[in-house]
Amino acid sequence: MSEKRRIPLDVVDSQGNSFYVSERKVYPREVSGKLNRLRVAAVFWLLGMFYVFPWLRWDGRQAVLFDLPARKFHVFGLTFWPQDFLFLALLLIIAAMALFFFTALAGRLFCGYACPQTVWTEVFLWIENWTEGDRGKRMKLDAGPWNRDKILRKGSKHFLWLLFALWTGFTFVGFFTPITDLWARAWPFAWGGWETFWVLFYALATWGNAGFLREQVCKYMCPYARFQSAMFDRNTLIIAYDPMRGEPRGPRKRGLGSVLERARGLLDKVTAYDYVFRTSQHPTAADNRLQAHGTITFAGAGVQVEPMPKFAPDQLGDCIDCTICVQVCPTGIDIRNGLQYECIACGACIDACDDVMDKMGYPHGLIRYSTQNAIDGKSTRVLRPRIFVYGFILLGLVLAWGWGVTHRTDLITEVLRDRNALYREVGDGVVENSYTLKLVNKGQHDNRYRITLKTDTPGIVLGEGEYTTQVDAEQVLSLPLRVSAPDSIRGRHEVVFHIESLDGASKQTVESSYFGPM
Repeated sequence: MSEKRRIPLDVVDSQGNSFYVSERKVYPREVSGKLNRLRVAAVFWLLGMFYVFPWLRWDGRQAVLFDLPARKFHVFGLTFWPQDFLFLALLLIIAAMALFFFTALAGRLFCGYACPQTVWTEVFLWIENWTEGDRGKRMKLDAGPWNRDKILRKGSKHFLWLLFALWTGFTFVGFFTPITDLWARAWPFAWGGWETFWVLFYALATWGNAGFLREQVCKYMCPYARFQSAMFDRNTLIIAYDPMRGEPRGPRKRGLGSVLERARGLLDKVTAYDYVFRTSQHPTAADNRLQAHGTITFAGAGVQVEPMPKFAPDQLGDCIDCTICVQVCPTGIDIRNGLQYECIACGACIDACDDVMDKMGYPHGLIRYSTQNAIDGKSTRVLRPRIFVYGFILLGLVLAWGWGVTHRTDLITEVLRDRNALYREVGDGVVENSYTLKLVNKGQHDNRYRITLKTDTPGIVLGEGEYTTQVDAEQVLSLPLRVSAPDSIRGRHEVVFHIESLDGASKQTVESSYFGPM
């Protein structure tokens, strides 16, 4: 028997250094600023819709209810039936096109401000800050031994997390089961098996993703980070560090003016990016990054790199190397190393850097929303052809969806012929065909409909000539119909059923066939 071949897998280099470094916990620092206020407003707005909409009433029912057993979606007075699946498909296409448009225009805005992972993680971080304290206190608490204070703080944090997660799961199920009924059956506990499962499942998913996985979801689980680069170009607005202004970085005393005010001015692009690359390999920077998120350095963990040269204070750039931009990042990256797929464009580093610039007396914008071309001193065009193409397509889809929803008919009709017999002779030389007319009134009010028959063959008539029937709001009515003709009319003939509401608001036609003796 031949010997089994094994492929060697080395996890250490020739010096014994590991190729992999375990993930360090990220401790995001609190930050204030205009972008943070915008992000907080987005959290309240989005979560407000999620938690409030199920409790609103509209026309005597829950404003937003996805009634799967009845196959009806109720959204603020609009009822969508299975026959309206086209609108759902179009809505999903609109969402995808909106993602393409905003990504090509301004990067990962969705990730930073509207992604459910970001929104719920923000709330969980607020709870964590409230129970355990700021970044320094949280790090000290995790590093310290287990004692009464640590148990109380950790226990209260997880209790509030679980309470909030359970309320989230309850609200989620409340979109599919009337939430007032679900609340009424909460005590004494009378939920069904599927209701209980989905409340607990969604609660545990919220608790795990927002409480423990956080940046791992963005870095390893979300596919958007992998293909978003296809929608980026050098004219896309991104969060960028200006190395020409910031390098070489280093601490200094207050009073030294910005490079925009000093004779040194901005560096050339080649020198600036060389400083960025060399600094990223510097052991101090490597240690800082490891403390931030645990990734290895460009040169490998533990590799000794020649130190950066010493610079005179007047030769330093505007970056004072405070690393606060790293400390506030929810994914723990250093934006000064360039745009990375882990960046979710939340703008926390911009607010933090602007605050430091204020304290140093420097102008804002060392880290800012800009294009790569603008950072490199090249001409830039934010409104470029792909933006117009995406925008026009998105606008067209939105207008089409809106027109379709507002002009859709409230009446659905279907005619089924009795397939058990082609025709039936009823005497006196009269032949009948039997049909079942299915009427669906999708509207919110009762309606009366007139049913008539049109055909090019004289003699074929609808029962008494005309029917009038009432269909209640959201009712599905099956109405038996008879079409008769003299036995002299032979073979197959086209007939058309006309259904029209008495108020003239809804009108439908359905084609079918009449069969006489052969």
